[in-house]
Amino acid sequence: MPELPEVEAARRAIETHCLGKKIRRSIVADDPKVIDGVSPSDFQASLLGKTIIAAHRKGKNMWLELDSPPFPSFQFGMAGAIYIKGVAVTKYKRSAVNDTDEWPSKYSKLFMELEDGLELSFTDKRRFAKVRLLKNPKSVPPISELGPDALYELMPVDEFVESLSKKKIAIKALLLDQSYISGIGNWIADEVLYQSRIHPLQHAFSLSKESCEALHKCIKDVVQYAVEVDADCSCFPIEWLFHFRWGKRSGKVDGKKIDFITAGGRTTAYVPELQKLTGKQMGKAPIRSTKQSTDKDENGDGDGEGEDELGSEKEITEKANSKKGQKTSKGRAMKPPVKRKSKESGSNDDHGDDGEEKKTTKMSKTLTAKVETSKKTLKNSKTSTQIKKKAKK
Repeated sequence: MPELPEVEAARRAIETHCLGKKIRRSIVADDPKVIDGVSPSDFQASLLGKTIIAAHRKGKNMWLELDSPPFPSFQFGMAGAIYIKGVAVTKYKRSAVNDTDEWPSKYSKLFMELEDGLELSFTDKRRFAKVRLLKNPKSVPPISELGPDALYELMPVDEFVESLSKKKIAIKALLLDQSYISGIGNWIADEVLYQSRIHPLQHAFSLSKESCEALHKCIKDVVQYAVEVDADCSCFPIEWLFHFRWGKRSGKVDGKKIDFITAGGRTTAYVPELQKLTGKQMGKAPIRSTKQSTDKDENGDGDGEGEDELGSEKEITEKANSKKGQKTSKGRAMKPPVKRKSKESGSNDDHGDDGEEKKTTKMSKTLTAKVETSKKTLKNSKTSTQIKKKAKK
């Protein structure tokens, strides 16, 4: 869920409260899924006595510059969050850690106490974040592979229009591609497409110049506004789709129905009345959203790193079908048949296969009997016809 505004709010909080202070103590969780490529003891030793010089961000990634390398970097994943004791950093939608929870949180992956007693913690309830210790975070993945930052490096509008004209991909999927523009996640993509009246499945190259310009303006306006209010969603304008898109339940925004489909491998909220497919895509019914993965955040979506790694809609469907070995006429994976108690055998679910076998045998016998009856009826009919013909002669 943390997208550019949430990560930027965390960066600014560190910049305001932590710069110029030495790290007096640190605790690194023994969690190799999150703490990537370094042991907790080595990580802790690399931080002790270092001074925090700056806090940097690109897209949905942040890193701290210390007075000497290596530097801790944070890929926020689905539920990563920065907390500073006694400081209101930001309020994520469905925040992973509550203010009343223990401190440091049991979900803390990196805890630091500074020389003045200030305490800082990076938490991750879902364990899809990555915390690394790097000599130069900008020079290695994932940061080195990111596209222009949506806040500081958004391409000029003319360049943006020209770029979209060459992209043969659905616009929602393109916006989620961090190598194209970094920092836009699921809620921002839905918001800017809603505000610019563009269908999430519309091919980027098929957008009119006016639509491209409107999208560029909405990206700039939404990101800047969200950053200005430190990602506090209670301050977002009431007319934003943001307030009505959660939970995948039918709802309305400005009196118009919100629907949910899958776009770019993500659960996507849009308003059909305002966001219509145009050109050759007119009349093509979008695929309604289905539950595709358990690796989703609290609102039913995945996040930028986890969220965007879910892959395309086609890939997800193919993976599901390969596992199930079946698919419906719409290409969605079927659930295996539920084993039921057999009336013939009186068996329970543990012996469902035997019951099914007997049921199949009975059905086969019934079908055979029907075929034999049909043959006799046909034979009698032919005999009757032959007798009538002889009588006429």
